Formats: sequence, structure tokens, C-alpha cells
Amino acid sequence: MMKLRELTNHLESIAPLDYQESYDNAGLLVGSPDKDVKQALLSLDCTEAVVDEAIATGCDVIISHHPIVFKGLKRFNGNTYVERVVMKAIKHDIALYAIHTNLDNVMGGVNSKIAERLELHDTRILSPKGDLLRKLVVFVPKGHVERVRAALFAAGAGSIGRYDACSFNTAGYGTFRAGEGAAPFVGQPGEHHREEEMRVEVIYPAINERAVLCGLFEVHPYEEVAYDIYRLQNNYQGVGSGLVGRLEKPMEESDFLALLKAQLGAKVIRHTALRGKPVADVAVCGGAGGFLLAHAIRAGADVFVTADYKYHEFFDAEGKIVIADVGHFESEQFTQQLLLEIIQKKFPTFAVRLTGTDTNPIKYYS
Repeated sequence: MMKLRELTNHLESIAPLDYQESYDNAGLLVGSPDKDVKQALLSLDCTEAVVDEAIATGCDVIISHHPIVFKGLKRFNGNTYVERVVMKAIKHDIALYAIHTNLDNVMGGVNSKIAERLELHDTRILSPKGDLLRKLVVFVPKGHVERVRAALFAAGAGSIGRYDACSFNTAGYGTFRAGEGAAPFVGQPGEHHREEEMRVEVIYPAINERAVLCGLFEVHPYEEVAYDIYRLQNNYQGVGSGLVGRLEKPMEESDFLALLKAQLGAKVIRHTALRGKPVADVAVCGGAGGFLLAHAIRAGADVFVTADYKYHEFFDAEGKIVIADVGHFESEQFTQQLLLEIIQKKFPTFAVRLTGTDTNPIKYYS
């Protein structure tokens, strides 16, 4: 047994809530973060049947991919399935947690699981997000540069792609005069002082800003630390929508579609006309990914695997790519297994079970 916040804090260290889309409602929807939990039920959707399953199996928290609540609820009369789910969860003291587009938007998330099923390699984010990075510039006396840099790196600064401990350093000098009541590290109050310093620059994800600044202030020797923070528009290659990767060996289009159907358990695949070209590079996006078509084409993908395509949207392929619509549930169903792996790796003795309830609202007649 542990506090719910221990579990959710770990999930959010993998998929921070700051990375969810503006329309989304990921996070703790029902329940207190201080609630004691002993068993979690994992599901793609949170339905009444899933809540009933949690009650029957003694699970006190349901972790779903899709949030049961997207918009504000004004009444709890049980007139809609959303109201009934929330009411039943509250009545039986079951916490509801959703990890949605924040898990879509990280490497190692939903799209990585699809790529794993298709055995894609050299994967990268299809549409990286901007405005998620910051640059810290800090001025450090020469004798303390190594210690300050080490603290910044330990706090999550200085990582760029597959590289870490990245910084830029420029030698110079700073001037100052300590006022009355100051306790300067070097120099004397009331006297002008010149100190040989290094200008240290590092990049970090904005969500790490508090940790980076705490690390800086903890080891920097000056009473008043001189630093600047810059907001960057650079794309953050580790966060964004979709994924693109390469097959181990090129395949014929029909063979790839057969692989896709088998690996994702799709009853049917809706696709555009085949182009008569081998499939080598594949773009994927779990759920409704039509907004990424142009990105998939620019990335040189031969096939774009996603879901929820409308009739007229298939024309947008224009023979440049094969769109393969596998179905929303089919594209995201392995998210439950992903969550199981994430939780068990951190909390190996915590009880976690995959739902036995089929939450796919779409049925196929054959």
C-alpha cells in the first residue's frame, strides 16, 4: 500500500502534465492524492463496466488513457455515462486518474509502443513542440565553475538529444561593489571589486526550471547570483506528436499491411491506394492523427499509421503516402501494457492488473 501521490508523481515524471494538449484533462480526476491505494486497474477507457470491475477486484484506483471527464460537469444526476461513472467511483472511494496526450507526446509513450509492435528503429518525434525549452546564463567565479556545472547537469540541464553535460563557457570578468550589510564572497563592502568569472550557458526543459534554479543557488558561492533566463522557440526533439521510424528491412506494401493488421489486432484496415513502392519508413500516431499527415510526408514516410480518418481526408494523401487507418482502439490498446511496465519497474511489489473489460465502442460485423 502507498499514497496515491507516489504513484501519480511517478507517472507524471514520465509524462508531465505540462505536456498535455490544451483541450485535454489528464491527471487526477477523482480522489485525494493522500489516499492510500493498494491495487490499480489499468484501462484504455474508464466506463461503468470498468468501475464495476474495479469494485469486484478490490482496486482502489483506475488509471485510464482517456479521461472520463473532458469538460466541466454542472450536474450529477446520473443522466449520462460520464456522470454515472464519476458518481459510482466517488461512492465506492475509487480514484480516477487519466494519462492521455501527455503520454502521447513523450518518447517512450503511446507511439513508441506502436513502433515497438512494428519493430521500427531509429525512431524520432514526428512533430516536435516548441516553447518548451529555456536557456540559463549564469556568471560564476572561475574556481567554482565545475561545481556549478555539475549541479546544473544533475538538476536536468544540459541535455540535447542524445548528448548530456552540454554547456557553453566564456571567460570574462565581473565588477561590483557590496553595499552596507552585505556579506560578499569576495571583495570588501564599499569597495569596487573586479572578479575573473565564467559565463556558463545551459539549456533545460521548462518543467525542470525550479530544480535547476535550486541546484544553482545551492552551490553558487555568491550572495546575489547573477543569472538570466531566456525563453527558446527551438523545437524540443523529445516531446511532440507522432513518431517516425524505419523497418529493419523494406517490405512490400501488402506484406506491411498484413503485419500491421496482425500486430495491432485490427479487424480491418482502411487505407488509400497502394503506390507500388516498398515500405521502409513508417510514421505512426495513436488515436486521431490526421493533423500530422503533412509532417509524415515531409519526414519521407511511406505509410502513415493512425486512426479516425474521414472519407474526404483520405484524398489528402495525393499519392505521396499510404494512409493506413487501423482504428482508434486498435492503435492505443497497448497503452495498458505500457502503463503496467512503467508502474512495475518502479513499484515491483504494487498490485496492478489489466482490465478484462472490452471498452472498444466500435464493433465489426463480418
